Amino acid sequence: MKRIISVNVGTPIKIARNKDGKIYSGIFKTPVEGPVIVRKLDLDGDRQADLSVHGGVNKAVYVYPSEHYEFWRRKFPNMKMNWGTFGENFTTEGLLEREIHIGDHLIIGSAKFEVTEPRFPCFKLGIKFDDKTMIKLFLESERSGYYLKVLNEGQVEAGNAIRRVHSNQNLETITSIVRKVKSDE
Repeated sequence: MKRIISVNVGTPIKIARNKDGKIYSGIFKTPVEGPVIVRKLDLDGDRQADLSVHGGVNKAVYVYPSEHYEFWRRKFPNMKMNWGTFGENFTTEGLLEREIHIGDHLIIGSAKFEVTEPRFPCFKLGIKFDDKTMIKLFLESERSGYYLKVLNEGQVEAGNAIRRVHSNQNLETITSIVRKVKSDE
């Protein structure tokens, strides 16, 4: 079954210092109970710290498959990993990156989405995991998750089925894009 395991939101918090004295991140997400309204740019209760690289129309919602958590728990056995650990808005079951194409349309709850691109995290994921190699590990693992554009605003909640209503087989899968980026590095 393809479904939402958890809907996660959060607001930016200060995570480190830079030359200006502060670095904020919206990567810290926590699961919420009940329905959440999805809008064109984000979910109610969720915000991003740096809109030049996160959020916006084409990155309104970040999806991360729950199936990847066991891999990361083995890599980081001392880190507590609740749903939302990777900064995802939707923790899902049943739709991995190798099965999702750019341009696929999904209906979740009463909202409709389009798959836009893989996630290529910034340095803040390394700060969260307290591991300077995390960005490289994340890319090498091919467990990127993916972003969604909101085509029709609506309401979602944990337990909602995910229905793919259009598959764009002519475009690349999320995994194939990540592999190309890996080979270019």
